[in-house]
Amino acid sequence: MSTLTNQLRADLAAEYDDLEHTLAAVGPDQWDAPTPAEGWAIIDQLAHLAWSETVAAQAALDPDGYIQWRDALDGDFEPAVLAGLEQGRRLSPAALRTRWREASRRLLTAIDGLAPGKRIPWFGPSMSATSMMSARLMETWAHGQDIADVVKVERTPTARLRHIAHLGVATREWSYRLRNRPAPEHEVRVALTSPDGDTWTWGSSDAPERVVGAALDFCLVVTQRRHVLDTALRTEGVHAADWMAIAQAYAGAPGPGRPHGLVG
Repeated sequence: MSTLTNQLRADLAAEYDDLEHTLAAVGPDQWDAPTPAEGWAIIDQLAHLAWSETVAAQAALDPDGYIQWRDALDGDFEPAVLAGLEQGRRLSPAALRTRWREASRRLLTAIDGLAPGKRIPWFGPSMSATSMMSARLMETWAHGQDIADVVKVERTPTARLRHIAHLGVATREWSYRLRNRPAPEHEVRVALTSPDGDTWTWGSSDAPERVVGAALDFCLVVTQRRHVLDTALRTEGVHAADWMAIAQAYAGAPGPGRPHGLVG
């Protein structure tokens, strides 16, 4: 594997470990507790992750079988997502944790066995191994945040946020197309302070509009885990502000975002 692939694999495994730590803090009576994601309890968050990792592992291990299953859905993926949630709800928390853990390990093993350059089929275009791992890391972190907000676990920000921040930048145009809005034409510079104090940047240094702040805040906004006004992010320019109001780094239907003031 390339250096980037090796690093992403290590970071994804570490993100799985971090979620394990958060799940260990969930009390026996908290699994049905609502999370900040409207309509989703803690058990729903984990059920969705268990389903997603299972499907991703199948796509990597048995691409032909995955494509046959996906194509049978005829472009309507919502019933499959809801069925995955229902399957998870029928399990005990311990059994669901086991299902998620085994699926996560199966995905890592599948990625280890991929030939260089091999792409993984997905619901939209096929993905490289690095793109798949970035997406799974982002989803694990974001759903983990919803759980952590309920059980009051303080998660230490790490350099793994760079993967999520990069996805947030890369999906700017997607966030507009998802809402049937014209793709943005104005460049926005993104300058983020990493957990280690370094500066991560995207875009031209002379771009007239900017998003500036902590990497953690940016990641919370682009995954719709915080309203931008509940963070210390600073936007300069109307197009930068507009982007942060609709930013969505994950696939699927347009997300409702978090209401201002709902911080866990």
